[in-house]
Amino acid sequence: MTSTHPGVRRSAVLALGAGALLSVTVLAAPAQAAAAPAVTAKGAFLLNNSSSATVYSKAADTRRQMASTTKIMTAAVVLSTKGVDLNRKVTVKQAYRDYVTKEGASTADLRTGDKLTVRQLLYGTMLPSGCDAAYALADTYGTGSTNAARTKSFIAKMNAKAKELKLTNTKFDSFDGISGGGNNYTTPRDLAKIAQYAMKNADFRAVVKATSYKATAPAANGGKRTYTWYNTNKLLGSYNGAIGIKTGTGTAAGPCLVFAATRGGKTLVGVVLNGSDRYKDAAKMLDHGFGTSTAKTMKLRTLPADAQRD
Repeated sequence: MTSTHPGVRRSAVLALGAGALLSVTVLAAPAQAAAAPAVTAKGAFLLNNSSSATVYSKAADTRRQMASTTKIMTAAVVLSTKGVDLNRKVTVKQAYRDYVTKEGASTADLRTGDKLTVRQLLYGTMLPSGCDAAYALADTYGTGSTNAARTKSFIAKMNAKAKELKLTNTKFDSFDGISGGGNNYTTPRDLAKIAQYAMKNADFRAVVKATSYKATAPAANGGKRTYTWYNTNKLLGSYNGAIGIKTGTGTAAGPCLVFAATRGGKTLVGVVLNGSDRYKDAAKMLDHGFGTSTAKTMKLRTLPADAQRD
């Protein structure tokens, strides 16, 4: 019977083949990447930490001011110093306090004459965004006979590190993001690479993931003083898997955020520059990378009333 209708058989086979192909197409569709989210940031970038593959990009190579996210490089330079001793004690100078007063800058409220370790100064730099703590690190790890010479030397090390990382759109004229001449800039892509580099260091990772930190140090009066610092990065404790990294806010820079999160063994590192809703931007970008939708219900961690804002 079938031999008298060969055309029918061929048509059935072709239909089946087409049906099979159609099924594959339909099944594959949900696996395609979701549309990239809209963000308020003027510049943004997200990369896969292990592969360095781009996950999200918006004006990724446009140069912008970076405010206190500069301190990521400050910490990275200190931690990459050969033979760095994180237990080395540094005496707080009055110049550090005078500097934050003059600039109206965020502060770790370091007290003149107190002796803090380099590790404690890293927490003071990265959590409350202490420009006094950043000054102390730059003054300690720069070379020269004056504070100005040493900080200038340290900034040169920051630029040397940027060059080592092959970043052609990044320049530092500041150890903390306070830029007198506006010559302290980067791009979302470059800043993500700086963060990716910094996150290779276990001590850096430990600092930036902490929501708060207590440091007890010998005080100038011979007693002990306890400093309590809160991390200005509200993404920590708010977005599941968040592990850092740093906030920044400036008149020219606007609100900035460098962030990272890990879920299911996958780590993403991202940047938001000049974003009016930087935490929601970061959460939407991370959701895009992880294939989740938690940004809609995220509740931001509340900072204590006396905590620094940045």
